[in-house]
Amino acid sequence: MSRQLWHSGRGPFRADQVRSGDPYELSKGHPIVCAPTGQEGAGPNGLGFAVLDSDPAVKRAGVDAGLQLGPDNLRAPDVAVNFTPGEGTWAKTAPLVVEYAGRGQDEADLRDKIAEFHGAGVTWVWVVRLATRSVEVHERGAELRVVGEDGTLTAPGVLALPVPVRALFDRDAAHETTLRNILAARGYQSLDAVREEARREGVDLGRREGVDLGRREGVGEGALAARREVLRMLLEARGIVPDGGDLERILRCADASAFDGWIRRAGTAATRDEVFGAAEVTPARP
Repeated sequence: MSRQLWHSGRGPFRADQVRSGDPYELSKGHPIVCAPTGQEGAGPNGLGFAVLDSDPAVKRAGVDAGLQLGPDNLRAPDVAVNFTPGEGTWAKTAPLVVEYAGRGQDEADLRDKIAEFHGAGVTWVWVVRLATRSVEVHERGAELRVVGEDGTLTAPGVLALPVPVRALFDRDAAHETTLRNILAARGYQSLDAVREEARREGVDLGRREGVDLGRREGVGEGALAARREVLRMLLEARGIVPDGGDLERILRCADASAFDGWIRRAGTAATRDEVFGAAEVTPARP
């Protein structure tokens, strides 16, 4: 069907006729086939989700979440942030959505999609341009602006922390930002702040026990206990469940540097192997 004919009338389909997993969206009742994602955008989609989902102010985020923008409009942005749950299969709307645009992007459909998002109450549509490593910010009621890869993005009232543009497509930047967000949600400004708290707790414990643990770089039981707690929080936040062997290693470990390695990996890992698989077994303290 030509786009001109498309815009001349509404199609026959309704959002409640589409089932979860069906390979198309709806625009004014017309089906739009959702093709597989190319290799250029497959990785960044997941990176962007992790960055936004981990923001301390975000309650929920989804990848390809179906948003019913009207009775015959159903759209699935690459990432939807704080989407409003609906009564049936589909969510209603979201204040912030992200679309990744790479080679082969249907620009006419993208324009329609942005207009439909805004018409349904979406405030921000971020279009990540993978070819130019930039983001188009389509804010409802405002002029379009483009932010380059060295810039940052904000969404007041939705996100607590600014998002580096690079974190939406660069793996290292995404991991760093996700770790920052997880730590911030627990009240820490950085991983260095976690280490400093652990060091102080180790020194305080040493003073109570009459031992100068400061000379041992804060590796007393207090410092180790603090690291264990930080590691536990990070694993819980990432949904990672350590196995029995991991738990034994954690309890027996007396090496602060080993804990620091686990903590760094836990901040961005998706599986327990990424945290503990490469870690060496450390000797128990006598």
